[in-house]
Amino acid sequence: MAIPLGTENKRQVVLVVVLFAFIIVYGGVQAYKMLFAPSTPIRPVATPVSTSRSVATSSGSSAEGPEAQKLSNAGIDPALHMEKLEQSGNVRYAGTGRNIFSAESVPVAIEKPLKSARMTGPQPSVNVPPQPPRPPSIDLKYFGYSQGPDKSLQAFFTHGEDIFLAKTGEIVNHRYRVGNINPNNVQITDLAYNNTQTIPLTAF
Repeated sequence: MAIPLGTENKRQVVLVVVLFAFIIVYGGVQAYKMLFAPSTPIRPVATPVSTSRSVATSSGSSAEGPEAQKLSNAGIDPALHMEKLEQSGNVRYAGTGRNIFSAESVPVAIEKPLKSARMTGPQPSVNVPPQPPRPPSIDLKYFGYSQGPDKSLQAFFTHGEDIFLAKTGEIVNHRYRVGNINPNNVQITDLAYNNTQTIPLTAF
């Protein structure tokens, strides 16, 4: 009598084989990363850009030109020589002029100037900006007034051959606004120039 191995269900066998193969591949990839991958990530090193080249590029000129001379450091001695420092420190000032580092040094005599540096002649004229033009005078004539029942005043004006009767706040001849009306004068505002003048009472 044969023992059943469970291979009758082909679908289950295929799923088991695929799952087993995936586990083997995934485990192999993780083992490879742990064994052969570097411990620290390698950062890209920034390449320094030459300042002269960037300036030349920004200005639009060509970056080509003669190469600079490269010097050798074969004969440079980095050691510190104390005897040479002592020799340079023992040097004393022996000039013929004034020693600015000594308080006992005699100050140098300064010659008097032959001419004063200040300007004594006529001063240059300063350009003064022209003043704005003055508004024209208001050509209305105030020759009388009348008083209403509410004791408000109305002024009589003449403009050429025209006669106007106006209260405070009214416009005369489409241009002049009447202000405070007094028996002796009236305030008139020229709307074209935003100019306010006081017109005295005159005879008609």
